[in-house]
Amino acid sequence: MIKKIVEPNFGENMYIIHDEETKKCAVIDPGGAVDEIFNYIKENNLDFEYILLTHGHGDHIGAVNKIKEKNNVKVIAHKDEKILLNDNRKNLSYAMHCGVQELDADIYVSDNDNLKLGNLNINFIHTPGHTLGGMCIRVNDDLFTGDTLFKGEVGRTDLFGGDYNTLKKSLEKLSQLEDNVKIHPGHGFSSTIGTEKMTNPYM
Repeated sequence: MIKKIVEPNFGENMYIIHDEETKKCAVIDPGGAVDEIFNYIKENNLDFEYILLTHGHGDHIGAVNKIKEKNNVKVIAHKDEKILLNDNRKNLSYAMHCGVQELDADIYVSDNDNLKLGNLNINFIHTPGHTLGGMCIRVNDDLFTGDTLFKGEVGRTDLFGGDYNTLKKSLEKLSQLEDNVKIHPGHGFSSTIGTEKMTNPYM
């Protein structure tokens, strides 16, 4: 099950995913909306286990510290994203609605690492280019792409850790996935890998 919540200031998509059988859940890229997140978890009687970060920009991590104050769940990020998470100037949170945000992940992962969430298998795909440690998060045929790949667009590469040639290689990597894989980006609307290969000029 996937619940999408849009943070209004930056139009950032955060997602709550859960295993229907065990009720284990994780929140992907909580940029805000702490009350809405916890209300949904409570209403659906979910067991909150993880915060999963596609990358460390302020609009995607703005609520992490507030969530940790209420529920000490484990934060998971790619190992190359530590420098961004640790520095509010690099992650740009100092200039955002969320205010200064600095944090460390509890678990740093590498490309193709896996994690169990109840009966769900979560696979982490390193996709740098927007940031050094940007990653996509795959659960079955759903792919949470953060700011790597949008419907018809891609993430910018002019911020700290960004590099267009690196991003192109990450897009090539994603293009090898099955066409039916549904993408859930960090901003905007969902799509599929197959649709993006046909219509997205960057793919």
